[in-house]
Amino acid sequence: MTTKTYHELIKDRIFIGGADDVKDMMENEKADIIFDLRAEAHDDTEYSRMHSPIVDDAEHQDESIKKSVAHVVKAYNEGKKVYFHCAGGSNRTGTVAVGTLLTLGKANTIKEAEEMAKTARPKIKVKPEMKDALKRIFPNA
Repeated sequence: MTTKTYHELIKDRIFIGGADDVKDMMENEKADIIFDLRAEAHDDTEYSRMHSPIVDDAEHQDESIKKSVAHVVKAYNEGKKVYFHCAGGSNRTGTVAVGTLLTLGKANTIKEAEEMAKTARPKIKVKPEMKDALKRIFPNA
């Protein structure tokens, strides 16, 4: 048995990882839609993929984070199986994972959501500028 390099954020419904994990994830989980959080667009017509860019190491990514979280939550609420990723699956993926968990009511605070995301995918490391954006987006969390 091979070790999965992507992870399950919400059982059987939302999966997270890096760009290199897409093929394995699709073979195993058969996600309905993939959200690519990388700033640079990649042409990949093999899978149903939506480009939802967040620029790494840039300040004030609030709107792009909100849009990415909204895309994931909408697909989840429509009953779709979702996968989202950035390049390595740690900062942008972690940021959207935290926002998704908060929006879906799975966590009450940013800290709690980040701990849940890290439990699912230990390599998650949300950078300070992304955490600041999350605090602005979710002021009561």
